[in-house]
Amino acid sequence: MGKRETLDTFRQRLRFVIQQSGLSKTAFAARVGTDRSTLSQLLAEDGKRLPRAETIVAIAGSAQVSVDWLLGLTQEGQLGADVVNEAVAVEHGAGSLTDPRLYQWHAEAAGYKIRYVPTTIPDLLKTEDVIRYEYQGRLPLRPEARIQQAEARLAYSRQPETDMEVCSPVQSVEAFARGEGIWRKLSVNARRAQLDSMAELIQELYPTLRWFFFDGLERYSSPLTIFGPLKAALYVGDMFLVFRSTEHIRVLTEHFDGLIRSAVVQPNETKDLILKLRKELG
Repeated sequence: MGKRETLDTFRQRLRFVIQQSGLSKTAFAARVGTDRSTLSQLLAEDGKRLPRAETIVAIAGSAQVSVDWLLGLTQEGQLGADVVNEAVAVEHGAGSLTDPRLYQWHAEAAGYKIRYVPTTIPDLLKTEDVIRYEYQGRLPLRPEARIQQAEARLAYSRQPETDMEVCSPVQSVEAFARGEGIWRKLSVNARRAQLDSMAELIQELYPTLRWFFFDGLERYSSPLTIFGPLKAALYVGDMFLVFRSTEHIRVLTEHFDGLIRSAVVQPNETKDLILKLRKELG
């Protein structure tokens, strides 16, 4: 890791621990034995120096994180006795209405590239009719909550700092358009409206959102989201397997990048694919 990257990581993580502390910048500075102006210099985007070693140690001790984590040398930083500090964690209740984890993970990864293999169609691109159809039989996952979640993710994707790559098997969107598999009871009109909406959103969000398609006969991937270098989450039904170690994240990132390298449809071709499938529906 170069000096510039170390400085950027330190600033981002310092901002995070200040926010998590619930203290003002003045109060946080006093807690770690410095003053507000020095703390402001450490947070300044044009800053070119790390603080003194004793200041870094004081920040780490106050925030209950490791020095290595503050400097971006590891993704495992929490030291609190009440924190399970494991390379892999099982997070139950995935997709629950009150589950704030995905929003929190996206917020923590702001400014980093998000890599995403969706279960079906990316939630942020789904119409209300498709969400209601897909979640009608899943209690307590009320469709209204999923609609709100999809709207929130779409708003997130419209932010200029967002950088998201999505990769799906091309057969998944073909099956949707043709009403095959789980979509066989979804009306033609609903599928037409979904394809129309996706075509518009893909054009609007590109290149902030880039959707690749690989051949499902050649490659396979479980539903997966990689939150920059911070964590990766595999979706396995009603739970997430969350990976926080640098090595696990690296391996899953390589897997995702392999899907992209084998893509048969590039992001600049995705809208044409959607419109072609829409035309086949008449």
